[in-house]
Amino acid sequence: MNPDSKPKSEKLVVVVGLVTALSLLGDSMLYIVLPLYWKEVGLHSLWEVGILLSMNRFVRLPLNPVIGWLYHNMSLRTGLVVSVAIGAMTTLGYGMWKGFWIWVLLRALWGVAWSLMRMGGYLTVIASSDETNRGRLMGKYNGLWRLGSMAGVLFGGLLVPELGMRPVALVFGAVALLGLPCIVAYIRPGRSAQTESASRHANERVRHVWSKPVAKVVLSGMLVALLGSVFNSTVSLVVSERHGATVTVLGIAIGSAALGGILQAVRNGWEPFLATWFGRRSDGPAGRVPQLLIALAVCAAGYAVLPWDIPIELWIAAALTVMVATTSLTTVMDAMAADAANSRSVISLMTTYTVFGDLGAALGPTITFLATDSAYGIVSVYLGCAAAFAAIMAWHWPDRNARSKSRRQPYSA
Repeated sequence: MNPDSKPKSEKLVVVVGLVTALSLLGDSMLYIVLPLYWKEVGLHSLWEVGILLSMNRFVRLPLNPVIGWLYHNMSLRTGLVVSVAIGAMTTLGYGMWKGFWIWVLLRALWGVAWSLMRMGGYLTVIASSDETNRGRLMGKYNGLWRLGSMAGVLFGGLLVPELGMRPVALVFGAVALLGLPCIVAYIRPGRSAQTESASRHANERVRHVWSKPVAKVVLSGMLVALLGSVFNSTVSLVVSERHGATVTVLGIAIGSAALGGILQAVRNGWEPFLATWFGRRSDGPAGRVPQLLIALAVCAAGYAVLPWDIPIELWIAAALTVMVATTSLTTVMDAMAADAANSRSVISLMTTYTVFGDLGAALGPTITFLATDSAYGIVSVYLGCAAAFAAIMAWHWPDRNARSKSRRQPYSA
């Protein structure tokens, strides 16, 4: 990459990250408030909550290849405009309609919006980076869009118990529309560099994209997404089950939904800084695998602790530790996928990575709430997740001494 183009390219990553953040307000709010306030939106049981929190991801499974094809033939600007418009409409819908089936439709439409938005973000980072800064820019992008998650879970957890779902959702939907003028102002029309490059490889055969190391990254990304979605969708529920609807922290009484929102907001608040820092470290001479192993080990230990009835201060400390490790884990996994995509058909591989990630993220809440409604309970879910983290770590352990041979062409077939 030309050094003179780096500031401009980084600015594009920042704009796309912030636009994504605005669009995420409504979706992120649901993960905190829907498990507790599901009756307010016309639901009848917790299993419906699990379906709704997963529906957007199930929709993306068959949709992501279509999104990849669309980005072969349209500009980044077009994709983002459409995604922001649909995303804002669905968030407004959360405040306008009640009932399981209409919410199924809203969550499905959000899946369309997020597919366009997420792929656009990945392609922006890949086109704006090289092997010396890809981890840092991926961390910056992930950190910026998580600011929207921070605002969604924080203000959702604080405001919905006081005001109700309707007014909060309507405000979040209106704010999401502010992303449209940002796109028009900063992203030029016409086909972007990444879509032009991808089109030259549009007919590349699948065997040129896949290799055993690439499959390892894709499948690991799926499992990490599944395990992470378990925590994201149950943090307020675990607090409520183990410590009651209201908990006392340092002498201050706070609702379980508000505590869950604050915890997730803290994570999303540090993401722009920690994710960038973790990404920069993974760009270094040791490569990405050692950092991956440490994050997996911390997550395994943390998930084994979280479902138990321990003092609330210790529980919060364990949750924060898990969230720091998850920041490192997701940043490294995305950077490893981007490394692989950079030496192959960019859209083909990132589409595959996104499809499998969505599959994992969709299965997480569904499995969790089905288990919670059964005899297995939340403890078994979290212990199973801890074992899965340990298994992923064992899978990558043989690569611990290998430098990123490969930061330039990390996963040669």
